[in-house]
Amino acid sequence: MLVRIERIVITGGGLAGLRTAAELRAREYAGPITMVGAEPHPPYDRPPLSKKLMLGEVDSTSMADDAAGLDLDLRLGETATGLDDGLLRTDRGEIPFSALVIATGAAPIRLPGPGPQHVLRTIDDALAIRSALRPGTRLAIVGAGWIGAELATVAVARGGLVTVLEAAQAPAAAALGTAVGGLLAPWYPAAGVDLRLGQPVESVQPGGLALPGGGWLDADLVVTAVGVRPCTGWLAGSGVRLAAGHRDAVQVDAQLRTSVPGVYAAGDCAAFWSGRYGQRLRVEHWDTALHAPRVAAANLLGAAEEYDPVPYFWSEQFGHMVQFAGHPGKSDQVVQRGDASGQRWALGWFRGEPAVTAGADGIKVGQLTAILTVSQPRDLLQGRRVMEAGRPVDTGLFADPSMAVRDTVAG
Repeated sequence: MLVRIERIVITGGGLAGLRTAAELRAREYAGPITMVGAEPHPPYDRPPLSKKLMLGEVDSTSMADDAAGLDLDLRLGETATGLDDGLLRTDRGEIPFSALVIATGAAPIRLPGPGPQHVLRTIDDALAIRSALRPGTRLAIVGAGWIGAELATVAVARGGLVTVLEAAQAPAAAALGTAVGGLLAPWYPAAGVDLRLGQPVESVQPGGLALPGGGWLDADLVVTAVGVRPCTGWLAGSGVRLAAGHRDAVQVDAQLRTSVPGVYAAGDCAAFWSGRYGQRLRVEHWDTALHAPRVAAANLLGAAEEYDPVPYFWSEQFGHMVQFAGHPGKSDQVVQRGDASGQRWALGWFRGEPAVTAGADGIKVGQLTAILTVSQPRDLLQGRRVMEAGRPVDTGLFADPSMAVRDTVAG
């Protein structure tokens, strides 16, 4: 049943905000929608910023045409500053609303120091880095996560002299753990990148990076890629509860409702409750910004849907398509499919220690909680479906790369 709402306001002009507006129109909401975006650009797609745009294959990833067909009051270059009892405050005035969707995303964390440092989050960031990156440029990237790896891939292709400094003992350790992240480390030197693991950075200085103990790294260009924080500071005093354990993301329930009636949140800025995993999650990737708005829009208009996905993301780095789905636990067992020194392989995480089924066969059966694939899209797709269905898996069959993942389901 469609709930009558006089005015909907969306804070955030990125993909999550745009998808929210599109879902509202698709559900026949014909009332006014105001979208407030801090950037001066119409909504655009972010994943190509570290790929095609950085390579010079495209100069824009704009979705302006999509926005134009939604009959929006689109307010670009306007920043939300506060929220109070049906009123959104911005740096340009006040906007009343009947319902509000918070989709303000996240902002990159910067390192201390007076030296120039770039981040890669917006289209302006990407264009600035691309302009500065020329053959022979000494580029220092701080952080060997997904963005750091993608930027290193492109920079080497453009003739840059690339050094990646990572405080952890492996690339992507925060997402994959040290052991699994270590399987990605050989890709860096093979591509001509100087990867320095276990190397923290003290500060960014003119001409390079100051390292602990008096160390120094010369650099013509520094890019910081050490994570992001949700853009939620403007909600102070609003009554919207934040999740301290998730870098002060907006705390929402399974229906993406905040602690304030009529206010929802979606995308990078939201930490939602997952019944599937029994915990609160904040997922920073494109897939969340694409799909969570469908649930937020539906519930805003009177539905009672839940957002509880198997999280998914991908990364293109050093000639490999890396895909990941799920949410592994710290005590999960890792089972490998194929040789990780090759071009095509995969890993699965299984909850706890897989149990041995009754009977003489001694089959070990476990619950798949996550899957990482390298240039194995079929494994990823089938693994994600297995997790969505909650089906147990024969871990011995899973370890055989000749077996389709769907055929490793036990029983």
